[in-house]
Order: sequence, then C-alpha cells, then structure tokens
Amino acid sequence: MPTELEELVEFLHHGNTQIRQTAAENLLPYSKIQPAIFKTAKLIPVKDLKLLVKDYAAIAKNALTILINISKDPDVLGLLAEDDAFLETLLVRVTNSKEPNADPISMLLANLSKSPSITRLVTLTRTTVPALSPSKLAVTQLLELFNKGAEGGYNPEARFDYLAWFFGDLAKDPAFVAYLTTPPSHSTLDPLTTFLPHTTSPSPIRRLGTASLLKNTALLHTDIPYLLQPAASVLPPILLPLCSSDQEALSEVEMDSLPEVCQYLGDEHVREKDVKILKIHLETLFLLSTRGGVEGARLVKESGMYPVIRELHLEVEDEGVRRGCERLVDVLMGDEAAGGSHEVVDGKRDGNVGRVGDARSEDMGGGVGRMVTQVMDGEEDDEDDEIVPIF
Repeated sequence: MPTELEELVEFLHHGNTQIRQTAAENLLPYSKIQPAIFKTAKLIPVKDLKLLVKDYAAIAKNALTILINISKDPDVLGLLAEDDAFLETLLVRVTNSKEPNADPISMLLANLSKSPSITRLVTLTRTTVPALSPSKLAVTQLLELFNKGAEGGYNPEARFDYLAWFFGDLAKDPAFVAYLTTPPSHSTLDPLTTFLPHTTSPSPIRRLGTASLLKNTALLHTDIPYLLQPAASVLPPILLPLCSSDQEALSEVEMDSLPEVCQYLGDEHVREKDVKILKIHLETLFLLSTRGGVEGARLVKESGMYPVIRELHLEVEDEGVRRGCERLVDVLMGDEAAGGSHEVVDGKRDGNVGRVGDARSEDMGGGVGRMVTQVMDGEEDDEDDEIVPIF
C-alpha cells in the first residue's frame, strides 16, 4: 500500500485547485529532506510539477520551489532541461513583465544551466518580446532581461539576479563565448560589455555570476588581446573590485598607471569582500596574462595591476587570495622581482625578495560551480557546491 506521503504526491495532478495547492505546500519541505519521493512512478511527480508551473501563481511558486530543490538530481535535471516545451514555458513566463514568479524561474534556469543541453539556447529563436529586444534569439532576450530587470526595472516583482549564474555557466560553452564577443549588426560593442558594470553590482549574486562569466570567457576565448582592447577592455571592471578606497599607499606614479575608473576612489567604494569572487578575478587575470601571449601579458601588466595586487595581498588575510596574487606577480613581474627591483607581494614592503608563487592556476575549468537551493524555514545548507542565500 502507498504511504501517506506517496498518496500526497499523487494529489499534485488533482482536478481541484485547493487540493493541488495543499499538496504542493505540504510537499515543499520534502523536496529537501526526502527528494526521492518525486522520482516515483518514472518521475510522474516531476511531470506534474512541470504542469503546475503554469497554474495559479501560489501553486506555481510552490512547484517552482520544489523543482529548484530537486533539480540537482541528474534524472530530474535531464527531464527538465531537455524538454523544449517546458523550456519555452519558462521563457514565456520569465520574460512577462507581470510574472509574479520571475525570480524563482530565474533560479530554476540557473540550475538548468548545469545541463549540457541548455547550450541550445545560444541559437534558439522564438517570438520576439518588444519590451526587451527586437531579437528573436532567446539568449539575447534573457540578456536584455538581466540588464533591464536589475532593481525592478522591468518587473517590479523581480530582480533577475540569478540569471548571472545562468550566464556564468553558459560561458563554459564556446558558442556562447563567441556570441558574447561578437558585436551585433546595430552596435560596435559586443554583448560582453553589458556584463562589465556588474562586477561592482550591489547584488553579490550578480557579482559572482559575472566574475565566473569573465573567467570562463578568458579560459575559452581564442583572442585574448581582443578582450583587452582599450575601447572595451575587461581589465578595469576586474581591477576595480580589487581596489581599496584607501589608496594612500600608492605613489603618484602608481596612481597614474591605473585605469581612470580605479583612480582616486571615494569612501563609497568598497573592495570586494567575498573571497570567492576575489579569487575568481585573480584567476581571470592569470588567464588573461598566460593565454594572451606576449601582447596579453603586456596589456595586463601596463594596466597598473601591480600596486592593486600588492595592496590586496597585504590587506586580505585569505590564503587562496594571497596565492592568486603571488601567481600573478610570478608570471608578470618575475624577472624584475628576481633582481630585487620591485616590491614583491610577500606580506612585507621589502624589495629584496625573489620570485613568488608557482605560476599555476587552480580550478580554471568551472563556472559558478554551485546549484541554487531554495531555502526554507530560515535554514541554509552548508555544502559549498550547492547552497546560495535565497531571499
């Protein structure tokens, strides 16, 4: 005989609205503590939940939350991400400026980006959304949604922050990197430039996703000097969150060597506090320096990076951050440091130390590297590869 819980799962497709809502509400906690109940009967409960996404707003929200929680399961992830009709349902709803569940849909899309099949969005065309873009490309519509939707600019009920994680993972696909770095016919700037302001976004979710996107782009792009061209270089937006507003330790020459946006920062500027994001930016600088050949290394070095990295190494007490700083110094300034002509970041302002670091980058292949988990009852999972703080 089926258990009470199994019977409750069957009510997800009941014809009575109130019964469906009650079932979804009561099943919500089990999506975290006993997710296997949704895999019974060849994943029929998951199929029911996919249909409930189109139900009344309250029911749809519970269904989306459950799907967010259980989508880390490979079988569930495949069933969701590989379903063209379901993906279109999500796109229709998330691009609707009056959709009350747009943020949960953004979270689910962030999780679906873990599936290799989601890369088909790069070339997928669909009906245009005039309020967003004249483009029929789904990925362009989502990019416009991400930019216009910040701070409730498109939908008062949503911020679309988790689309940053969606794009961060999508940037592991060479086709998407090519899309990011190819200017459209109506502009001289490529789509990548629209992400650059988000390195200092008030949202830590946007900052993390953007940092990951830039790292993956630096990992896959075949023309690193293109990313460093003066008109739209990725270097200033990467260096800015590494800078402290207290720049008294910098000489006038060092200050002048910095990109203009990094010079004479006011008290309102705060260096990035999340060491994960700091480490990703350092890995990106390493990739730009090592994959860009002589020209790439020269452009990074001439960006005024050294004093920023020196102060970062001195002021941030995190071993991973310091190792990242040392790798950069080893690659870009090793020869000069070996002769003692530069202050090497060793925790001291001492110009007589040799090369530091091992000139290797760690964890270069990943994207955001974690999956959104809907937090319930004020609790958060401590697993670093799964948990994010949710509203």
